[in-house]
Amino acid sequence: MNKKKMNGKRAIVVGATSGIGRGLAEILAQNGYVVGVTGRRAEKLAELQAQNPPAFRIKPFDVYDTDTVVQNLEELVAELGGLDLLVYNSGTGHRNPALDFDKEIEAIRVNVVGFTCVADWAYAFFARQNSGHLASVSSVAGIRGNRFAPAYGATKAYQINYLESLRAKAKKERCRIHITDIRPGFVDTTLAQGDGVFWVAPVPKAARQIYKALRAKKQIAYITKRWRYVALLMKILPKGVWNKI
Repeated sequence: MNKKKMNGKRAIVVGATSGIGRGLAEILAQNGYVVGVTGRRAEKLAELQAQNPPAFRIKPFDVYDTDTVVQNLEELVAELGGLDLLVYNSGTGHRNPALDFDKEIEAIRVNVVGFTCVADWAYAFFARQNSGHLASVSSVAGIRGNRFAPAYGATKAYQINYLESLRAKAKKERCRIHITDIRPGFVDTTLAQGDGVFWVAPVPKAARQIYKALRAKKQIAYITKRWRYVALLMKILPKGVWNKI
């Protein structure tokens, strides 16, 4: 799909106050999208809008509050005049060897409950108009469990499986809905915590690769591309070896 055809498209990036979400929102705007951006920090959304007021519509809200998520999304779609693409980028997680429940439940609320609320609404919206593109930023960490951040890996595995389920549902129902599972490795954001991180991608590079994957309507995209090899290794390592890593 060339740039000309992208012009006039409408997108929502859920979780665009910083990091990957903000970087992707900026690239979408540069390529002809009008972009609705959401997040908890209204002042960060206002800063983004100030860069290019005609390109952005802002809607501060927290995906924790599932009682108001749908209303906020529908109001944002009304401001945009429609919707072609929704990217769920809200996410949280902690290295949590002590299994602090407050940290685990925070990841579950954002990465499972909030994600499901937004994904279900987006699927239903796109099904009604028989077109649309739903994408979510999951993680390579969702491929297998790990002892460092149990809830983070488990909630990203949930997202991976949920997106696959929605893709199968769209195919069975013959709906023209594209589903993209974006699986980053380490990106230079606050989520890249602790020692031993490697192949850390700058946010602009990660955002550019995500945009290219969205343009190509890829089902699964590893960010950066080399992480596909790590993912393959993770899948084939015997349990005994994996548990020692």
